[in-house]
Amino acid sequence: MQPDTSFRKETFLLGPFELPRLFNGLWQLSSNSWGSAPAAKIRRQMATYAENGYTAFDMADHYGSAEILYGEFRQKWPHPEEIFGATKYCVFRKIEPTRGRIEAAVNERLERMKLERVDLLQFHWQDYDDPGYLTAMNHLQDLQREGKISLLGLCNFDSIHMDEICAELGPGSIVSNQVQFSLIDIRPLSRMAEVCRKHNVKLLTYGTVCGGFLSDRWLGREEPDMYSGSLTPSQRKYLDMIVKAWGSWSLFQSLLSVLRSIADKYEGMSIANIATRWVLDHSFVGAVIIGARMGVSEHTDDNRKVYGFRLSVDDRAAIQEVLAQSNGPQLIRTIGDCGAEYR
Repeated sequence: MQPDTSFRKETFLLGPFELPRLFNGLWQLSSNSWGSAPAAKIRRQMATYAENGYTAFDMADHYGSAEILYGEFRQKWPHPEEIFGATKYCVFRKIEPTRGRIEAAVNERLERMKLERVDLLQFHWQDYDDPGYLTAMNHLQDLQREGKISLLGLCNFDSIHMDEICAELGPGSIVSNQVQFSLIDIRPLSRMAEVCRKHNVKLLTYGTVCGGFLSDRWLGREEPDMYSGSLTPSQRKYLDMIVKAWGSWSLFQSLLSVLRSIADKYEGMSIANIATRWVLDHSFVGAVIIGARMGVSEHTDDNRKVYGFRLSVDDRAAIQEVLAQSNGPQLIRTIGDCGAEYR
């Protein structure tokens, strides 16, 4: 079966922006554990991604030099208005969320990214027991009205608190929430999907290929040693989830086999393509964020294959047959709702 390749770029609307459904994730610039490259090479690869239609970049205040490198790249791009930058303001410790403190954080984003206005500012608050997140969000909304922010989103907020914030700030105030979503972590299907539909919020999802485990590379392979030193930080995290929370390595191999058989139906497809398409086929998902090892490796040709086709009813049924044998539906009780593992 040959997928339709006549339309290579799928898009969705986020506020006034028409954006690709694959974002470049820059979290791997936060640590040399994923490999490193000179700044000039990283900027060149950002340009390569943009030339191939990957014009949306996701970063954060704590992703090392990601914001700075993005700002330098965007400033030199011939049509900077084509490039979309989503960053974050993350509060990991107790603070007094004064207007001055919140504005200083936004101004720092603007300075580092060389912008007059942040396209999408995603907010994370570590401690729900401290209701200061509502005060902070109101300050951010004020700054949005003043023109320093185009769109407001959330990052790793659970369903209850996302619902609360959306109600507090009013209709259309929050456009996105960035959470983990994959064939292994199906928690967004439980409560988050309903809240997204209620408030017209789109999910920007990460962890969709589980640090590369949902790929052909791991089909037929023995379970790796968690502490061998050959795994990236992401892979250690997702391996732990696969074998301790979701199921077993044996069941995971069954899932990979099913994904490979589905991929064989669509010429040139990979296991990662099928896993990504499964996530994109959910209406409440805006985009999948693909971790980009800028200047180290790139997968633009493989990633774009997810555009132009949909999984069939039979495809989804075959996948569901494996998922039904896993602990996936119970993760929301054993781990908690979306983002709970970061608190």
